[in-house]
Amino acid sequence: MGLAALLRLNFAGADLGALGQRLLADAAESDDPAAMLDASTVLQIKGSPDIALALQGEALKLERHYRLPAIGDAPRLRLLALMAPGDLMANVPVECLVEDSEVQLDLCYVAPGASLVDPVPEHDLLFVALSETDANRPLVEALGRDLAGWPRPVLNRPGNIARVGRDAASVLLADVPGVAIPPTLRVNRAALEAVARGEAPLSALLPGADFPVILRPVDSHAGHDLNRVDSGEALGALLPAIASDAFFVSPYVDYRGADGQFRKYRVALIDGAPYACHMGVSEHWMIHYLNAGMADSAAKRAEEARFMAEFDQGFARRHAAALAAVAERIGLDYVCIDCAETRDGELLIFEVDHAMVLHALDPVDVFPYKQPQMRKVFAAFRAMLARRAAGGAAAGG
Repeated sequence: MGLAALLRLNFAGADLGALGQRLLADAAESDDPAAMLDASTVLQIKGSPDIALALQGEALKLERHYRLPAIGDAPRLRLLALMAPGDLMANVPVECLVEDSEVQLDLCYVAPGASLVDPVPEHDLLFVALSETDANRPLVEALGRDLAGWPRPVLNRPGNIARVGRDAASVLLADVPGVAIPPTLRVNRAALEAVARGEAPLSALLPGADFPVILRPVDSHAGHDLNRVDSGEALGALLPAIASDAFFVSPYVDYRGADGQFRKYRVALIDGAPYACHMGVSEHWMIHYLNAGMADSAAKRAEEARFMAEFDQGFARRHAAALAAVAERIGLDYVCIDCAETRDGELLIFEVDHAMVLHALDPVDVFPYKQPQMRKVFAAFRAMLARRAAGGAAAGG
């Protein structure tokens, strides 16, 4: 079934628990790796990650190649996506980008010491879907060697994936005109504990910085254990509640607008061109679309609809040079940014990542403006695939 179909069922309120049980029964009866993999995805969606990843591991022992067929009698394009084992953030959710299209999608999971499946499925182009994480880094480095001289076009080349790391991106984009990106430093627990005890100043970790700061565990996403820390005492109280030994720390930037509301935007850069994906409006600095109350506020949805309708002549034009520079320096054919605007009009970048979730799953009766916009985004992605398959040079080199 795949991720996109299962997410769609979940958004529609289907009983995923019952579906998961049926998939597990099918897997037990027939030793079907596809049923195992789908059941693993259901368990991740339902919040049982440990069991899900164990089941995924069993599926991948049996089979590392899974196919999602194109609609119609014959595929217009055959896309091979290289994937890593792991949770839902381990890879670009490429299934959502080509769902219900004429693109045949072959998902091939790489593994240490055996990066590519054998035989490699016939394909028109290859997309490296692995996200930038500590767990994926050795796989990405191995793929850089495996894909040198690959006979088909390669999108999101492995050598550029490290550039989206929070600390790497903050250095890479620091001097881009029109961009504000807070410096981000990777630090260990011991260094933070020394600051919390008053044995070292915060500036020893982050030169020139003072509280408040933003603290998050390395490889965390979707706001998990993301905190604004206002003092050393608060840092000391927070650290025992977080299991990680490695953290990212960066200065807090107050990006609220004149009305006191915070606004965060998700923009996709596809072949260098920007596309609006969503915006969230909240009275809280930590905005995620699902916690911003967009479904509960007609005024917020109206503002998001205007943002999308006016994006090309508004946001994208205001930040055209900055967005183009970001796309060029990151060097990935497909990447997304979560961003805002500072009070003096700069593009404030929180995160650069190619593995952000883009979808068209929101209820049409509540968000009627989102379906047309997301179809535009997906069409741009598929058009890029077609151009590259026809022989265009990859932006990633």
